[in-house]
Amino acid sequence: MCADTPDYKDTLNLPETDFPMRAGLPQREPEWLARWNEIGIYDRLREKEGREPFILHDGPPYANGHLHIGHALNKILKDFIVRSQQMLGRDARYVPGWDCHGLPIEWKIEEKYRAEGKNKDEVPVIDFRQECRKFAEGWIDIQRDEFKRLGITGNWADPYLTMNYHAERVIAEEFMKLLMNGTLYQGSKPVMWSPVEKTALAEAEVEYHDHTSHQVWVRFKPVSGGEKVSADDFSVVIWTTTPWTIPQNRAVCFGPSINYGLYRVTEVHEHSAATVGEIVLLADALAESVMQGVRVTAFERVGDVAADALDGMILAHPYRGVENGNGEWDYDVPMLPGDHVTEEAGTGFVHTAPSHGDDDYQVGLKYGLQMTYNITEDSSYRSDLPIFAGMHVVAPDGKEGPANVANIKQMAYASALFGKAKLKHSYPHSWRSKAPVIYRNTPQWFAAIDKDVNDGQDTYGKTIRERALTSIDQLVKWTPQTGRNRLYSMIEARPDWVLSRQRAWGVPLTCFVRKGALPTDENFLLRNAEINARIAAEFEEHGADVWYTDGFKEKVFGNAANPDDYEQVFDVLDVWFDSGSTHAFVLRDRPDGAADGIADLYLEGTDQHRGWFHSSMLQACGTKGRAPYKGVLTHGFTLDEKGMKMSKSIGNTVAPEDVCNQFGADILRLWVAQSDYTTDLRIGDKIIKGVADSYRRLRNTMRFMLGSLNDFTESDRTAPEDMPELEQWVLHRLAELDEVVRKGYTEYDFQGVFQALFNFATVDLSAYYFDIRKDALYCDGDTLQRRASRTVLDILFSRLTTWLAPILTFTMEEVWLERHKEDGASVHLVDFPDTPVDWKNPELAAKWAGIRKVRRVVTAALEIQRREKVIGASLEAAPIVYVADTAILEALKTVEFEDLCITSGITLTDAAAPEDAFRLNDIEGVAVVFDKATGEKCQRCWKILPDVGTHSHAGVCGRCDAALG
Repeated sequence: MCADTPDYKDTLNLPETDFPMRAGLPQREPEWLARWNEIGIYDRLREKEGREPFILHDGPPYANGHLHIGHALNKILKDFIVRSQQMLGRDARYVPGWDCHGLPIEWKIEEKYRAEGKNKDEVPVIDFRQECRKFAEGWIDIQRDEFKRLGITGNWADPYLTMNYHAERVIAEEFMKLLMNGTLYQGSKPVMWSPVEKTALAEAEVEYHDHTSHQVWVRFKPVSGGEKVSADDFSVVIWTTTPWTIPQNRAVCFGPSINYGLYRVTEVHEHSAATVGEIVLLADALAESVMQGVRVTAFERVGDVAADALDGMILAHPYRGVENGNGEWDYDVPMLPGDHVTEEAGTGFVHTAPSHGDDDYQVGLKYGLQMTYNITEDSSYRSDLPIFAGMHVVAPDGKEGPANVANIKQMAYASALFGKAKLKHSYPHSWRSKAPVIYRNTPQWFAAIDKDVNDGQDTYGKTIRERALTSIDQLVKWTPQTGRNRLYSMIEARPDWVLSRQRAWGVPLTCFVRKGALPTDENFLLRNAEINARIAAEFEEHGADVWYTDGFKEKVFGNAANPDDYEQVFDVLDVWFDSGSTHAFVLRDRPDGAADGIADLYLEGTDQHRGWFHSSMLQACGTKGRAPYKGVLTHGFTLDEKGMKMSKSIGNTVAPEDVCNQFGADILRLWVAQSDYTTDLRIGDKIIKGVADSYRRLRNTMRFMLGSLNDFTESDRTAPEDMPELEQWVLHRLAELDEVVRKGYTEYDFQGVFQALFNFATVDLSAYYFDIRKDALYCDGDTLQRRASRTVLDILFSRLTTWLAPILTFTMEEVWLERHKEDGASVHLVDFPDTPVDWKNPELAAKWAGIRKVRRVVTAALEIQRREKVIGASLEAAPIVYVADTAILEALKTVEFEDLCITSGITLTDAAAPEDAFRLNDIEGVAVVFDKATGEKCQRCWKILPDVGTHSHAGVCGRCDAALG
């Protein structure tokens, strides 16, 4: 610039905005939270009338610890849905809730008592329950603040709690519906039992870990029916990994379609328990693996045995006639056919103890086998059981007790042990104590899922199972569809629901049994609607603790029945019944619930197919006649960056609080949006930093728009039909995106929504449209071109901020408030703007796709010149562009192609391109020859043009001279 040339910088329309490049999210997000609370956004949204409700029913987290990354994933996904459905025009209500009863909290109080040297059993039950309640209340307050910090919208002022008095009342009422409709019964059957916690467990309360078990091969000697088999002396061999169940054996099952053979041992390892010459009966397909397992080094097959020859054979129990056995095991052990017997593992015979396994129990029911009660609540043998009295299967500290080893020794002593070894396998453990669990026969309360429900709600089936399976197929939309298959197969094969727990903190089973009556008697259970209503009223006023007060039975009986004739039940309900009942006291009873008591959506992790989705389905089908939800969405688990399960002991956990403090909640939300939630999601420092980089690129896009719209007014607005084609192309893209965004949010495809918007913002806008239009925005005067471009920016602003608001909750609020500074304004109070369908212009889009391809060849050619320092900027160039396609060439001539390429000049020709011209392999018929622009550099717009210096303002081109006036 010459000394006498003016500095035109102040005459440019450079972007102006207070929107900072650095987000400062950790510091600023709490300010927006406070503001949202102050202006009452959630309540203001509820004031919008005439909207169709959308209810996402919250699966209650457990109130017993700080949030982990899985909680964050779950609640953020829910928030995406609630916010997007609201902005799609629905009344999207969201009532957060908490699961408050149950073993985990009770266990924490017991741990506290143990540390203080107190005995739980000596503490009055109501006092104990009050401590549990206080513990839950404390964690609810903590978790509520942690959820709110993630930007989760909802009715935080009035959440639902399963321990609220009304909730406890409704849970009891739902239970009493089962009492009255005939599906409740008391039965004695094997259930998952935690010896450490001394209670039955639901499948959802069990987790599987590697465990090393004893495995034994045991001889059962025939005592009758042996004449059907051509051998003088042989043993039927069973295999089990639970030697402690042998004292409870009542039968041996065989497979009716399995081929069996007699095998003589001819050679053994020195440490083998097998003996040379003995003959054993085995499935042919398993004989070799059995012999290897028991260290038999050589054997021979000596005879065939047909499966039907085994039916009716009687065996002796391995402990029959044992010393000090007192005749305990001197009974017959029948051989019975069993469809559950396979050739996948074992010996082809299954040791059957009806008290300790479901298959065994079913066989017992079919053939009238005796149930045993040898195992007490702490997994010790009953005190009067010969030989094994008092021995534990699982010790009080959760480690292995002496029962297994004692049985193995006794088998060896009784010459029943054919072999032994150790086996590492997946085994069920209590998710709370982490100790192994056992199957144990105990009296429990069940909901019969195959019995006709006597309630007149038979539209979808007469039994709970029928209603559930019909609901799954006819009433529920599954996202992803695989969720349907998983829940269907689980419910199709599941046994009756064990409702009772032998604990203190929960809603009691509000029922009474007749003294002296048997569970099979017709009058065993008291079914009295008047008494039930009194119980419900007491719970509503005083909570479930009132069940444990002196004189409660007499009070609610009144004159309806004689209290002396009945015993009160003091087991508590499975907490999954609590959470399964939430449809009644949240969806049905709350004014912000659903009119029909049915949610539009339940959303949880894949583990809830056996948890909340499952229990809610069973519970509602038993009391409501159908599923309590119209849709179910499931997400995967969170893993570390290497794909490993997170563990505090490994040190690979990611705490939501840490991410919020270092990067901000919007970065965590963006991680969720960028991920495929239908599979397991990985997270770690590198991944979060990558997400933060994407965020910065998007933030810069929004910042550019804000700066360019600084003084935009309605008088600047230009009608679409008057706009240049490039602006009309942007409107076309917005019309396309409007469909993508609405469809994506409707189908819960957040990854698809964000990818489409991010690619549009960073590729179509920042790298293309903004790059091209910077010149007009900065340098033009009041031209149609500049007005049109700013009108498009305003249209872009209103859509990108709202479309992204459900995901980047805090950032889009910040962006919105830069332009809408009026009191009470918020992006979260508006809907997605309507986008005119007639903005779509496929012909124009096709034309500009061709133009853009040619531009890509030009910019690539110029990049080489810049890299080789031939030019410093593209405005120093005036390339020659050879275009073979006549239609594309004509299209190029209708636009200012040099402006699109950000060059000072350009020459278009259909001549044959020189051999050394620049080309791109993937774009045929386009070549570029570099040439420098001629003329002087405009000191205002920096284009190099021949007319610079020939106008009234020194050192500028004609366009800039006109802008300067």
